[in-house]
Amino acid sequence: MNPLAAFLKLIRWPNLFFIAFTQLLFFYCVLPFVYRIKDATGYQSLSPVLFFLVVLASVLIAAGGYIINDYFDLGIDLVNKPEKLIIEKFIKRRWAIVLHLCTSFAGFIISCYVGYKISNMYIPIFNFTAIALLWFYSTTFKKKLLIGNVIISLLTAWVIFVIALSEYINKANNSTDVFALARLIKLSILYAGFAFVISLIREVVKDMEDTIGDAKYNCKTMPIEWGIPASKVFTGVWIVVLIGAIAALQFYVLQLGWWLSSLYSFLLILLPLIFILKKLYQAQVSADYGYVSHAIKFVMFTGIVSMIFFRIYL
Repeated sequence: MNPLAAFLKLIRWPNLFFIAFTQLLFFYCVLPFVYRIKDATGYQSLSPVLFFLVVLASVLIAAGGYIINDYFDLGIDLVNKPEKLIIEKFIKRRWAIVLHLCTSFAGFIISCYVGYKISNMYIPIFNFTAIALLWFYSTTFKKKLLIGNVIISLLTAWVIFVIALSEYINKANNSTDVFALARLIKLSILYAGFAFVISLIREVVKDMEDTIGDAKYNCKTMPIEWGIPASKVFTGVWIVVLIGAIAALQFYVLQLGWWLSSLYSFLLILLPLIFILKKLYQAQVSADYGYVSHAIKFVMFTGIVSMIFFRIYL
């Protein structure tokens, strides 16, 4: 494997693409709906250039997080996923730490620039907090019961909130359109909440998949501390909650006449979640949980793609 391919695999480039895609959809589909403006320019606090920089900062910070996670997880990954190892096999550990520092620092500096340009210091402050949480997650919190799962889920939600926050702070200070601000809050909470819950579900499933290696290195994950059956119940409850929330939301969506959106949600979000629930309780070995994890990732994708309907029905 050449160095570039190894680096791209180390930073999980498909996941980084998904982060950028999520923010792109929120910016160009949800925000126009919030302001009821078909033209995608001229209404938002972030210019296209500044928006690109926010996305770049998010991607760089996430890349740094993936690098430092693999750096500290080398021993665990030797047990759980030896075939996927990059650090030491293709990239030396000392270079991995340099890459982490460079990507994280670049992400923070870009955040500071954007915050300065739009007079919103919350962006660099929260992005710096994200960098710190990713470091402590990799060194400490990942091995703790539930704390690491919650941190990753919150950071997943932050991918959406960072765009919403840049809009809200500026508009709250300079706009009298309280209805637009209310829509912004509701829709950002809707998608950030979905991102948090679905990410929490996947993180616990991944812990079930990686139990052998985690146990060897004294990680106190939920499957190790509570056992697989209790972890399945915990995860299953959250899946049922998510199914119920999305199903209830469809009653409101149907009142708006958004039939296509409801059909999409039923076929590509609700039915897959029911399928995941069934497969979760049938899972017995690591490969089964890996399959469930990939299925959850599919629902994460279809859930985020549903933002496009705000543009369609604008």
